Amino acid sequence: MRPVLPQWSGTLAVKAAVFIAVMCCALAALLGVLVHVQVTNQTVGQARDQALQRLTQATERYEAGDTLRQGAGVDPPELPRELRDLAVAGDRGTMVADRAGRPTMWAAGPVDGEQALAVAVDYSQQARTIEGLDRAILWSSGLAIGATLLVGAFAVTRVTRRLHTTALVARRISAGDLDARVNDPRTGPRTKAGPPDEVAAVAAALDSMAASLQGKLLAEQRFTADVAHELRTPLTGLHAAAELLPPGRPTELVRDRVAALRTLTEDLLEISRLDTGRERVELDTEQLGPLAERAVRAAGSDTEVRVVRDVAVETDRRRLERVLGNLVANAHKHGRGPVVLTVDGPVVTVRDHGDGFPEYLVAHGPQRFRTEGGTRGHGLGLTIARGQAEVLGARLEFANAPDGGAVATLELAVQ
Repeated sequence: MRPVLPQWSGTLAVKAAVFIAVMCCALAALLGVLVHVQVTNQTVGQARDQALQRLTQATERYEAGDTLRQGAGVDPPELPRELRDLAVAGDRGTMVADRAGRPTMWAAGPVDGEQALAVAVDYSQQARTIEGLDRAILWSSGLAIGATLLVGAFAVTRVTRRLHTTALVARRISAGDLDARVNDPRTGPRTKAGPPDEVAAVAAALDSMAASLQGKLLAEQRFTADVAHELRTPLTGLHAAAELLPPGRPTELVRDRVAALRTLTEDLLEISRLDTGRERVELDTEQLGPLAERAVRAAGSDTEVRVVRDVAVETDRRRLERVLGNLVANAHKHGRGPVVLTVDGPVVTVRDHGDGFPEYLVAHGPQRFRTEGGTRGHGLGLTIARGQAEVLGARLEFANAPDGGAVATLELAVQ
């Protein structure tokens, strides 16, 4: 099982900081080891040469029968055993070991009688030099890593801040604010902000996409509004002419189709007004239970109303009745009874017992002029319901009940 990391650990800034820190530590360790090895080898080599030189002088004095100088002797007790064995075997060698608590460079060689002539050279200064070098490497590496992290964090934060701004604009566009733009100063030709980079290219692409999408949606909205307005006048005349026809079955069919066409035109006009985002609500305090009952009666359908908990809400009565009426009408038209409208505080649910909403509608919401399953209709009723709910500041969601049936849930804002 993989460990669950905190959310902040997945940010680009943290990942970049960790990468920079790891690379700095690796580079500092590599350089520190190289410098340490090089200086240590040089220092030890110089001390070894000095000890061997003194061993040569001590050997010459020993063979000449002169008194050995201080630091030289035959089989001194402090001589490391490994080095003595090497000298007794006939070889010369050196070794660093402690002598009276001080680091010492020993050099030993063979003399007569299977004995070892040894010379001790003080190694304290060289050891302190190496220790000071190691401390200097550690301090300089720490300072270099800290400075690199600060500079890297500053540079990465500038990039991540721009990416965060681009993401915020993308979310605003996704929420419906098509006027949102990044307007990165690095987009376009070279400016004082510097040459364009990859983040600027992403921002420019997002702005271009938003502008293109906005243009297409505005063209679609204008087309819908123009078509609805153009149809309104001939439909009015057609309706008047249909009223003058003599009674009979053909007349009823003509009047029914004209009424359906007028309803479709009015729905298109309402959608075009909602698309402009300029609808204004007329707020008033209403009891939700009685308002829901009036909406059901106005729909003229056999719908059961259950008031679990009534509540007073500040809303636009006409728009709310429009939303509830469309939900109830859709339940009767595309579902099966019984249809139940439930008021539980500021939450209103409309449920039928049919086949449920299509998967695309549950996942993405209603889409105009799209229906599935052979059902009749234009897909405008739920589109208008969601649009009016947004004007009211309410949330409208669509789901399917586990035991079958479609469930529309309207949650009103409570002051």
